[in-house]
Amino acid sequence: MKNYTSIHDIDHMESWIGEARELKAHPLKYMDLGRNKILGLLFFNSSLRTRLSTQKAALNLGMNPIVMNVSGDAWGIEFGDGTVMNGNTAEHIKEAAAVVSQYCDIVAVRAFPTLVDKAKDEREEVLNSFVKYASVPVVNMESATGHPLQGFTDAITISEFAKKTKPKVVLSWAPHMKALPHAVANSFTQAMHKMDVDFIITNPEGYNLNPEITRNTPIIHNQDEAFEDADFVYVKNWSSYTEYGKVMHTDPSWMITKEKLKQAKFMHCLPVRRNVIVEDAVLDGDSSIVIAQANNRTYAAQLVLKKLLENIT
Repeated sequence: MKNYTSIHDIDHMESWIGEARELKAHPLKYMDLGRNKILGLLFFNSSLRTRLSTQKAALNLGMNPIVMNVSGDAWGIEFGDGTVMNGNTAEHIKEAAAVVSQYCDIVAVRAFPTLVDKAKDEREEVLNSFVKYASVPVVNMESATGHPLQGFTDAITISEFAKKTKPKVVLSWAPHMKALPHAVANSFTQAMHKMDVDFIITNPEGYNLNPEITRNTPIIHNQDEAFEDADFVYVKNWSSYTEYGKVMHTDPSWMITKEKLKQAKFMHCLPVRRNVIVEDAVLDGDSSIVIAQANNRTYAAQLVLKKLLENIT
């Protein structure tokens, strides 16, 4: 594996989950692997769990992480070819990626979508530019269309809490006042396609995800029907894909309640808006596994870094 930019970089989900759970049991076992190696963490957008968990993962492997908030601390970066740089950008990605590659052994990048230009977002301009011009492995810490560290985390968490061989997993849209990306929902869907689960998606009309990602996944527009006999309910808001980046409506009846969940475990990538996405009774109750889920972020990132280090050392 040269880079980790998509769930598709996981060649065998079950074995990856087993390795991640082994790392969780023995997190410092491979500290010599990353000794004298540098992980560069480049954030074009804000982060809490991704930043801290990936730093911790690097430290568990003996690496030295360095962090830069690119949008606030660096020169404005130009990504276009042949551009006359007489505007707000002062540095081209060709030089930036090459320089960062000299300082770091692995580079991790976080860059959100515009939610305005679908074609541009789906080209993954920032992430793919680093892949193209960096001479070291690149890790996706959330891009315009995917969040593969989160998706792998979610697969680990489901494997830990599943009480049956083939659990029913539901990805549910929930209301939000802002237009949010599709990245988490996309990568969760792709991760579930690699697991032996009964997987369905539920969302209002007009909120279907990219059909190239959902493929033949059943999509039900009745949330109560979708939740019947569910073992896990993964909740996330996303804006419209067909009317790209738009908030079509914020139907409060799609908020997750304890009554709706019944016996299912509640999952969310966090941060989550209480009493908008989900009521307090769920988050504060026994059905919520969001804290355990967030903890697994470290071991998902740690396994990815371990595999990349093994390929370069």
